[in-house]
Amino acid sequence: MPALTSAAGFDLTPLPPEEIDRLAAGLTADERRVLLAHGTEAPFCGGLLREKSAGVYSCRLCDLPLFKSAAKFESGTGWPSFFEPFDPAHVATIVDRSHGMARTEIRCGRCDSHLGHVFEDGPRPTGLRYCLNSVALAFTPS
Repeated sequence: MPALTSAAGFDLTPLPPEEIDRLAAGLTADERRVLLAHGTEAPFCGGLLREKSAGVYSCRLCDLPLFKSAAKFESGTGWPSFFEPFDPAHVATIVDRSHGMARTEIRCGRCDSHLGHVFEDGPRPTGLRYCLNSVALAFTPS
């Protein structure tokens, strides 16, 4: 299979199951529950909710850059929120019909890990609110 590269220059080739298993071995139980079992952390408890430093938020499992700190905003929802991804190809979306509602789930564009959901009630310029679980992210200050 040929490598897939995002416009930002990152390899988006899907990871084979054995690589996902290798990477998942280093996750905490809570990280596994969210990233691999599509769980959600409780609101207002995530370690990155109040992070204000400049930097990049990446996938906790495969380290793909997902969001820049410049796109982060305070949504009041209790989860880190962003109005646009680092690169649109880095975040995949699927319809999530769990819990008796239809929402748009967001997953890592490389390893398919669950990240959170995106809603159409965000600020300009996109009008989107990418609502993330802190445990699904790794933050690297710039």
